[in-house]
Amino acid sequence: MPVLTTDAESETGIPKSLSNEPPSETMEEIEHTCPQPRLTLTAPAPFADETSCQCQAPHEKLTIAQARLGTPVDRPVRVYADGIFDLFHSGHARALMQAKTLFPNSYLLVGVCSDDLTHKFKGFTVMNEAERYEALRHCRYVDEVIRDAPWTLTPEFLEKHKIDFVAHDDIPYSSAGSDDVYKHIKEAGMFVPTQRTEGISTSDIITRIVRDYDVYARRNLQRGYTAKELNVSFINEKKYRFQNQVDKMKEKVKNVEERSKEFVNRVEEKSHDLIQKWEEKSREFIGNFLELFGPDGAWSLVAHPNLPVGDDVKLGIKGKPIIGGMELVLQAKAIGSWIYQRQLCFEEENVKEA
Repeated sequence: MPVLTTDAESETGIPKSLSNEPPSETMEEIEHTCPQPRLTLTAPAPFADETSCQCQAPHEKLTIAQARLGTPVDRPVRVYADGIFDLFHSGHARALMQAKTLFPNSYLLVGVCSDDLTHKFKGFTVMNEAERYEALRHCRYVDEVIRDAPWTLTPEFLEKHKIDFVAHDDIPYSSAGSDDVYKHIKEAGMFVPTQRTEGISTSDIITRIVRDYDVYARRNLQRGYTAKELNVSFINEKKYRFQNQVDKMKEKVKNVEERSKEFVNRVEEKSHDLIQKWEEKSREFIGNFLELFGPDGAWSLVAHPNLPVGDDVKLGIKGKPIIGGMELVLQAKAIGSWIYQRQLCFEEENVKEA
């Protein structure tokens, strides 16, 4: 394995070149005892001060090409990624996934800046530092979390944590009076770029909340939060509560309308069924009527000598007579013939239309 020469340092003190020459003094080979990547996810990632690398073996400088070829199992490539990680989201997780998978055998250390440092150089955060630390510990790609990480990486910090490479997106990060806080890392050949996830960021999430502030304030008032907890004025509290009542009334009206529509639909279905049954019964009645009084009906084949034409039959209803029996039959036959002719015409029209 190539080893670092004593004069191979940049102006910032970060090693930048390798030598294939062995050290001048013979050293006994010492086994690496660096912490290994997490193999199970049954517990959160440890903090650096709980499991700092106490390995006594020389920590040889690696090139990116060497790291990509793979390293011995007991010598994982120690990759460092840092950030604020406020409102931890999928963009953060994806960046850490990329950092973790840069090399075949990687140990990912994640530095999280404290509240004091963040508020000084970037601004106020939604989550405090303890919450942000815990969020990182429960990300599956993270092997170790470094609390109170520095804003600018120093040679002492890199040496202390035996960091091989620093992973971050390639966009220059201007802060703390520097055009790019990772410039000296890039010059030392220790920088490995990752890709940003478009469409998601902490600033975007905060912008959505600010844009829809009234909606979220009303939502939390409904869920039991007080106006004091939400920093809402007395007037706005009353306004939000009134709007919530209006929304409830709208919801009730909407439910009534939906139930009314369901009732109307059921009535229409019942009406359709009744009309269909009525039509079936009507066709059955007409058919029976034609069988009895039509041109070829039963009454045309049977003589009725005992029913004299003109004889009136008393119904006994208010003493009013009705037409004689035979005349009633003749009129029924006439009606039957007319219905039969209309039915034939109707069928012919349907055939023409078809």
